[in-house]
Order: sequence, then structure tokens, then C-alpha cells
Amino acid sequence: MSEIRKEEEKSLNFLEEIVEQDLEAGRYTTILTRFPPEPNGYLHIGHSKSICLNFGLALKYRGKTNLRFDDTNPVTEDTEYVESIKEDIRWLGFEWASELYASDYFEPLYEFATRLIRLGLAYVDDSSSEEIAALKGTPTEPGKNSPCRARSVDENLRLFAEMRAGKYRDGEKVLRAKIDMAASNMHLRDPIMYRIKHAHHHRTGDAWCIYPMYDFAHGQSDSIEKITHSICTLEFIPHRPLYDWFIEKLGIFPSHQYEFARLNLTYTVMSKRKLLQLVADKHVHSWDDPRMPTISGYRRRGYTPESIRTFADKIGVQKRENLIDVSLLEFCIREHLNRIAWRRMVVFDPLKLVITNYPEGEEMLTTENNPEDPGMGQRSIPFSGQLYIEREDFMENPPKKFFRLAPGQKVRLKSAYIIQCDEVIKDASGHITELKCSYLPGSKSGGDQSGTKVQATLHWVSVPHAVTLELRLYDRLFKVEDPSNAEGDFKDYINPDSLQILPAAYAEPSLRTAKFSERYQFMRKGYFTLDKDSSEEKMIFNRTVTLKDNWAKEQKKS
Repeated sequence: MSEIRKEEEKSLNFLEEIVEQDLEAGRYTTILTRFPPEPNGYLHIGHSKSICLNFGLALKYRGKTNLRFDDTNPVTEDTEYVESIKEDIRWLGFEWASELYASDYFEPLYEFATRLIRLGLAYVDDSSSEEIAALKGTPTEPGKNSPCRARSVDENLRLFAEMRAGKYRDGEKVLRAKIDMAASNMHLRDPIMYRIKHAHHHRTGDAWCIYPMYDFAHGQSDSIEKITHSICTLEFIPHRPLYDWFIEKLGIFPSHQYEFARLNLTYTVMSKRKLLQLVADKHVHSWDDPRMPTISGYRRRGYTPESIRTFADKIGVQKRENLIDVSLLEFCIREHLNRIAWRRMVVFDPLKLVITNYPEGEEMLTTENNPEDPGMGQRSIPFSGQLYIEREDFMENPPKKFFRLAPGQKVRLKSAYIIQCDEVIKDASGHITELKCSYLPGSKSGGDQSGTKVQATLHWVSVPHAVTLELRLYDRLFKVEDPSNAEGDFKDYINPDSLQILPAAYAEPSLRTAKFSERYQFMRKGYFTLDKDSSEEKMIFNRTVTLKDNWAKEQKKS
């Protein structure tokens, strides 16, 4: 075996090893995976790991992936969520073989349930949820049989049919599997298979008033579709024996369940319930608020599908839970945007600068669109004798080693000239309102003949040509690494500085034609994308990520 082949084997994750073994043993000729979201909310970054894993395995081994919506709870599900899930998957770059729904299988699932009743392996129980819980026992004590467990097959068939026909109220009866009330695995203690729920379903309408539980619908749906590798997160390990029990007793296609560690990310929460609280309590504006860990939130913030796929690849597939540092995700997006983002000059906190010896009028200067990619070409930017620079780039009484602009000090303006500050203009309160400067005519970038060396280059915007932007500077939503496990209410740890709005920044005029699909680096400031709230009257840009990871340093300051 070649060294290359050995290296490939070393790099396989445990699921890839299983798939290769199954294919080599001839268990399957084609693998089929599935991504089975419940359409009760928007997908978050944790789901992206599962999406990349399921679709990625199928792509690598020339198989297929089904998208199957687990729509067995009509109360919480909606077509809005179905459409958002499909949009997110396609945005990540994947396409499913078949679009399916658990509700497609309501009739065969009902038939599977009646088959188990006929085999004496399921029964209708009249007990309340409280009574069922009390009889279930504890992990160290066996449960007790329900009084209904001894019902005859004929009576159970009749009662189950009456449940379907709508004869009983919600909660009045359930269908349970008859397994073992003394099983060490609590999930095998006569689990509920069906419950009564008189609710309108987003696809089947009012045709059904009984709905299968996840543990019953999931494995059987996998089997109907002939899913070869059913991949779940670690919390479903205790459910696997029940998954296998149903398939074995029904004698249907033997799909197999495998488990991997879910994605837990620092400075965020992944619980749909907690994310819903953030939206409902207006701590964020919407499900796609750029501070949210939803895929739609990351998309709106300016993340690229490539960066999220790279992130999923870097974290890999584990069998143990761990907390992934969000800085790795930020590294992935910085690395990608550095290659593809258009460079533009934008001044956030403007200080006016007048070049007193610059001739009247303007000239067009040429600069690169992205120094990392010459293929992105160059652009022309207007230069005049009135400019905006960042207020932080000037100090009237600078300390040593302050190399930016100060009285009597020289700097280069990006792609333009070397200038010197000659005079500081202040208002009556002593606030600096303007700088009077002079330029070295022979110092133009690309053909500097001045012989003058400077230690700083500043970005700038020409005042007569400036475009006004609103900037939304997003940061981490929580102040602590693991808000879900911190003491008290997780919402107490929301970062009050997670959004800062700058209503009037000034940009070079090329940004007038910015497109939603484009990504930008605002030079020396960060990466930005155009927000959907933009209009003809007001352009709004979201900060995707800063140029460097400043979080740890800022936390030390506070």
C-alpha cells in the first residue's frame, strides 16, 4: 500500500471509515444519507455541521442525500420554516436527491403501528401523562406495567382506529410499544408511539388527529427511504436500541443509526428555545439578525458558504462533546474574504483635512481592487484638496512612536501623495474641526520622486465626492464563553455592545454601485456587506468581522 493511501486512511473520520468498510464489504452499492430537520424554526450554525456531514459523505462516496422534514408536530411547524431551510441548504452549496416529509408516510406508519398491535407489541393506554411518568420508574428502579398493558389485540386495534377517527380528546389515549418496563434503558420502557393532537397540519390539513412520536417515525422513515447511514447527534445514543427494536420487529429495511458530537460554539447559544426567546423578547430584531447564530443571520452578516463549509471541515467529526472557539469560524471568514473582498476606503469618524497648496479641481488616481488577486483589476478614485481622514489618525500632542498625522509630521495618503500637517483649526470650545496641510507634488504613489520616507499610510475620502453610509458594527452577542451553562438566566450575559450604529460614515464614490452579492474590505477597518435594509436613499453596510481578532484584548480592557 502506498504512503499516499496510508495518509488518506489516517485522515478519515470514523464515519468515513464505516462507509468505506460497508462499501468494501458489499453491504451497499450506493450510500444514501438524509438531513431531517423539524420545520419549527430557522437553521443555526450547528445544523450546518450536520448538513455538511450528510451531504459531504454522499458527495465523497458518490451517493445521495434526501431532505426529509420531520413534520410530526403540527402545533409548532410552518411552511415559512420549510422554505427557509431549503434556502439555507442551497446557499451552503448542496442539493438534495429527494424532498420528502415524514407526513408523506403517515399512512404506512399507521400500518406499521397496527402491525405491531397484531404482533402483541403495542397497546392503547388510557393513562394520563402524569400517571405514565409515575409508572415509568427511575434509572435505578424498574417501572410498573400500566393497567392497560393486558388489553387484547382486538381491543387495541379498535381503540387505535377510534383514535384515528377522532373519537377521543387530546391526551385521552396514547399508543405505546410493549417492550420491557424493567429495561435499564428508560427509552425501552413502553415508549409512546402515537398521541392525539387535534391540530391543523401545514401539509395534511385536518386529515389526521393522531401523530407519531419522533422515535417511532424516524427509524421507519429511514427504512422506507432505504437510508444506509442515519447520522444523528450524541444525545440520540440512548434512542438507538429503540430505533433498532422497531425495525427488527417490523422486519423492514435495516437502516442503521450512527452518532457524532454536535457543534457547540463559544459566545452563543444553540437551543431553538433560547433563540426563540431572544427574538420574542426583542434582544435581537429577527431570526436573521446578524448577531444570531442562524444560517440566515450569518448570511445577512456577510459570511460566505465557503467559509462555513471550511469551518465544518476544520472542526471535523468527533465522538465527544466539546466547545469550539468562535474565533476559528472568524478565522475562516477572514481567510476567505481576504482573497475575494473588494478593497474600498471608508472613513468612520471624519476629520476634515484641507491641502492648501493643492491646485483647484480634482484628479483621478488608480489603485488595486484587491492586492491578493491581481485579476480583480484596478479602479479610479477621485482626489481633491479637501479630504476626510479618521479622527483617530491625528493627534495634536502625540506620544513617541505615534507615526500617523501630527503637527509638523508627514504621512502618505493611500495611492496618493505625502502630506504634512501645518495648522490645527479649532472651534470656540477647543474641538478640532479642520487640519491645514500641504502636499509634496513629486510624491505621488507609483512614481514618487520626492525622496521622502514616511512610516504611516492613511486611508481617506474626497469630501466633494463622498458617499454617506450607515454602518452597523456587529460583535459577539454574549459576554461569556458558555452562556447556556453560566449561572442564572442566559439572557443576563447579553453583550450590550453587540451592535453599534454609525449613522454617517463617508465612502469613496465607487460604493454607490455596491451589490448585495459582493463582499468588501473597508481598508484598515474590517469586512462589510450591503444589508437588505438598504434603499436608494440610504445605503447600510453590516460589519461581517474585524480585520483582526481583537476580542480578547478588548475584554482585558474592560
